[in-house]
Amino acid sequence: MNEALPDVPEVRVVGLPQLTSGFDLVERLDLPMHLKVHGPLDPLGGEQLAQLAERISLKGRGGAGFPFHKKLRSVAESAIRRGVRPVVVVNGSEDEPACRKDTVLINRAPHLILDGALLCAEALGARTLVVGVTRESTQRSMEAALAERGLGNSRRAALRAWVRRNPVRMVTGAAASLIRSIDGGPAIPPGRKVSASRSGVGGAPTLLSNAETFAQLAIAARIGPERYAHTGLYDEPGTVILTVSGAVARPMVIEVPTGVPLRYVLRLAGAPPVPQGVLTGGYHGKWIDAATVDEAIVSRNSLDAVGGSLGAGAVLPIGQETCPLGESLRVAQWLAEESAGQCGPCYLGLPAAARGLEDVLAGGGPAALEALKQVANNVKRRGACAHPDGSAMFLESTVKAFTDDLAAHVLGNGCGRPVQGVLPLFEGGRAPTGVPGGADAADSGASRRRIHVDWTLCRGHGLCADILPEVFELGADGFPTVAQARVPRYAEAKALRAVRRCPALALRIEEDTRGQAPERNLPVLSKGRGRRAPGR
Repeated sequence: MNEALPDVPEVRVVGLPQLTSGFDLVERLDLPMHLKVHGPLDPLGGEQLAQLAERISLKGRGGAGFPFHKKLRSVAESAIRRGVRPVVVVNGSEDEPACRKDTVLINRAPHLILDGALLCAEALGARTLVVGVTRESTQRSMEAALAERGLGNSRRAALRAWVRRNPVRMVTGAAASLIRSIDGGPAIPPGRKVSASRSGVGGAPTLLSNAETFAQLAIAARIGPERYAHTGLYDEPGTVILTVSGAVARPMVIEVPTGVPLRYVLRLAGAPPVPQGVLTGGYHGKWIDAATVDEAIVSRNSLDAVGGSLGAGAVLPIGQETCPLGESLRVAQWLAEESAGQCGPCYLGLPAAARGLEDVLAGGGPAALEALKQVANNVKRRGACAHPDGSAMFLESTVKAFTDDLAAHVLGNGCGRPVQGVLPLFEGGRAPTGVPGGADAADSGASRRRIHVDWTLCRGHGLCADILPEVFELGADGFPTVAQARVPRYAEAKALRAVRRCPALALRIEEDTRGQAPERNLPVLSKGRGRRAPGR
């Protein structure tokens, strides 16, 4: 059974170090040592900084890979147009069990991250800088780094800077979750999607990017784009930091130039010579098989071309002795448990997808496989954040990557191999918690109301799915796919509207009072779906 990774695993480097410079000298680069290793940094104007990011093809290193220069210019334009000061946010929330690159940077080179963030703050005229973290070690290191620079949260300071710590959960790493928590709300995504560049912290334009992204910017600002481009590929210059775990002898964080063969990285960590598969990009990533590993190099474009994903830089091989579908099932169950519990595709769809994969493993046959594919497809592009999309991508990749094992489970008695638990996981089953110092957990997730379908009345009008897609979706027969479900707290008003508008009066809302005193009584009303019933 694979144990959880430590906050700071072994760190290695291929070639000359950039982000990890000085790691061979000290465990943590405080400000004096940081300046000795990296030297001073001159400020840059906003357009200079954007041009630098564009010339080195800097993209976000948190998983999405959005071009940094576009984000920087968008924030600047929005701030000028609205006449408000923007905010800079460093996202150091690293909540995947298989990712440690940002945690290592914050713990060992926090000033490199602050260099990039402060460059942006000065160029944009920002007066607020927030660093989001989820671990005690990263909170301590970053707060110490701010103190070493004389930065704090004083109202009289030219730049207010502080650390915001959130619970360790998959969804707290989403940009919208971090912004919501900084504003005092729960660390879960809101029910609507708004660009942070237009309206982020306190409604101000917000430049939010991953910790490694700011560190890369600081390196490029010091050495210039020409020297930066001497490392790595011409179209993706520089280095990347990977976290390698799974079936390896030495789990590690490793800095490598882009263009290094993936098999070389795996060999350094002691992976099996011929892995059964390699999960690239983490638990929102994609599997590639052993033959594809030999073709892949470490770059975003290369991994995309062979069906993999750079994502957040996690690389996890598994050996021939374990069941790949069983390993993936453990991850799928954990992903379902990490739901914020506030939108149907995530709260209902991900557990259904995990059960679907479990049915396949249990010998459910082709019908179980088709049901799994349908559920995974249904959750995509419908959630309040990227968690359902990333989880669905992982499941679809699992089905495509391990066709022989899939056939053994679907058409036979299984592959005959045990599940060894080589993919690291946190303890699952935790309910979403409130943000320290922010809103209480009761203000987030599911409420104490349940919505029920009376099948003796339902006529499949479909209005409930139109009004309340967080809870209801229609099956192939045109009827709701669930008979009862908890209502997300933010959707209570929509649930009542669905009840009142149901043409067949087939819906009702009840308050779940199990284990707690009721808050208030709600009327028992009927509910329905969209079209008018014949004759009405």
